[in-house]
Amino acid sequence: MTLIDGVGLGKLLNTRQVKRMVASYVGENKEFARQYLSGELEVELVPQGTLAEKIRSGGAGIPAFYTHTGIGTLVETGGIPIKYAKNGDVEIFSQPHCTGVFDGKRYVMEESISGDYALVKAWKADELGNLVFRASANNFNAPMATAGKVTIVEAEEIVPVGELKPDQIHIPGIHVHRIIKCEKNEKKIEKLTVRQDQAGEAGLPAAMQKRIRIIKRAAREFKDGMYANLGIGMPMLASNYIDPGITVYLQSENGVLGLGPFPTRGEVDPDLINAGKETVTVLQGGSFFSSDVSFGMIRGNRIDMLVLGGMEVSQTGDLANWIVPGKMVKGMGGAVDLVSASGTRVVVTMDHCSKDGSPKILKRCTLPLTGVECVNRIITDMCVFDVVPGKGLLLRELASGCSVDQVRAATGCEFTVASDVAETF
Repeated sequence: MTLIDGVGLGKLLNTRQVKRMVASYVGENKEFARQYLSGELEVELVPQGTLAEKIRSGGAGIPAFYTHTGIGTLVETGGIPIKYAKNGDVEIFSQPHCTGVFDGKRYVMEESISGDYALVKAWKADELGNLVFRASANNFNAPMATAGKVTIVEAEEIVPVGELKPDQIHIPGIHVHRIIKCEKNEKKIEKLTVRQDQAGEAGLPAAMQKRIRIIKRAAREFKDGMYANLGIGMPMLASNYIDPGITVYLQSENGVLGLGPFPTRGEVDPDLINAGKETVTVLQGGSFFSSDVSFGMIRGNRIDMLVLGGMEVSQTGDLANWIVPGKMVKGMGGAVDLVSASGTRVVVTMDHCSKDGSPKILKRCTLPLTGVECVNRIITDMCVFDVVPGKGLLLRELASGCSVDQVRAATGCEFTVASDVAETF
């Protein structure tokens, strides 16, 4: 979930009526971050796919389930800050999870969630409570509608029984207890993102030119017919450089398959956003579904490749990219789920060094992990590394103007050099 300042739950947050928030991603809400880091708000951060499944399972009467998501991270071992004291110390940590082994693979046990009330927004409802959601607004609405003792639906339109076709209904009325007609259908867009004419790259700031170098190289990872997921920020830009001669199907965790380019201003639709809350379009043949179905695709190894950003990567392929304890908190989103899928190739795009010049590729990560030994390839502004299981990093390619010695000086761990290493981007 995300919070927009002064809207919806944002209003309750501003009036200090929220004691604890269970969420995966809180977006750019500065008041949320301030309350959390100052000890005024308890926050239980959960991987997005796990959160969706906790809600779905709660609605289905299943008390708990096992998932590989979070194995080897603080999700499993505990230690994620839930509540800070006013002096900055952590007052409440998350607790360790129970684990189990199935077919030789470790899993964590997650308890399901249900609530006294579920508040849901629908596009259309009939007088029996049957619901239809529009575009990416399905997301968490569908599983949430099943998980409340009392489900209250705000519908943009209430229609007579029979007007909704049975095979188009997303949630049957058996789950719905109250329907309210939406009187003021104002939809806030958190990140209005539109397609723009590309300025000449030579005239862009140096920092953006460096990002473009990385994403252009990352775009070469796409193969024809591939299903791929792109992380928030720089990885999402890689879609602009996909070879026009191939077809790539982009998936978004919030329930979209077949993402298209950013819209023109005339195409902007507040019900059509990606997981980063940016406005998007959908290509012909695309589809929409709920968040629990989306993460079922991910856990079920249906996604061929994931491109995401990183704060740190270790020489064995550990990734840290979601939190700086006590300083930065946006939530883990779906990253922990995505990197836990054993059949998905994970490509990390990142600056080789931090702003202070310190290396971001290390012997061991110093920040809380997103995933353990999950990264296959690292693409930076200086080079391309492959993570070779049991051996460490292999330098595959160099960026234009970079030497092996320069890469070695900027990297915080040992690596081997491929015999055919050369400048390729």
